[in-house]
Amino acid sequence: MKLISPSILNADFARLSDEIISAEKGGADWVHCDIMDGHFVPNISFGPFIVKTAKKITKLPLDVHLMIENPDLYIEDFIKSGAGILTVHQEAVVHLNRTIMRIKDLGAKAGVSLNPSTPVGTLREIAEFVDLVLIMTVNPGFGGQHFIESSLRKIRETVKLREEMKASFLIEVDGGISSENIKRVSDAGADVFVVGSAIFKSGDIPAKTAELKNIVNSSYV
Repeated sequence: MKLISPSILNADFARLSDEIISAEKGGADWVHCDIMDGHFVPNISFGPFIVKTAKKITKLPLDVHLMIENPDLYIEDFIKSGAGILTVHQEAVVHLNRTIMRIKDLGAKAGVSLNPSTPVGTLREIAEFVDLVLIMTVNPGFGGQHFIESSLRKIRETVKLREEMKASFLIEVDGGISSENIKRVSDAGADVFVVGSAIFKSGDIPAKTAELKNIVNSSYV
């Protein structure tokens, strides 16, 4: 089963509860929370309070993606707020093994993300320890960007690394995912699909969520 993780970065925050519940009705598997600090990426989003709010709205796992400098300082806060999966950037962490182990020790699943220009090979020494590898398919910082086509090659490289290392992490993709490209991304080997604008700006959140989930699972063998 492949998973859809709607990104609330693109939701209407005045109607956050309704929008999360609508995505859940469409079959969403996780709820994705993009945390941005205006330093690691050129935008600011929200912090632990919104994660805590989302936790009150839904029983779905909260998929929290820290696009911030010094993420080690905030790991405990986000896990206490309800993060079930917590992902940090390889580019933002000096001692990645230590950070991943701390996330797990605090009771969450641990993920590591790569920006578009960061090679997959940088994960070789951590692959066996992580639960999730998040491949950024746009340069992070803003919603609504266009999918970077070379990401398909990078996803396939991540699949190969997982096989070589006999690892079991899920491969997540984030950025520019839509009805037009999600099958190709799925066929390349992605397991989890972060979708923002294509769901929350669609005009029919449950229907679009269900459509995307059907596409990836009908192509899943």
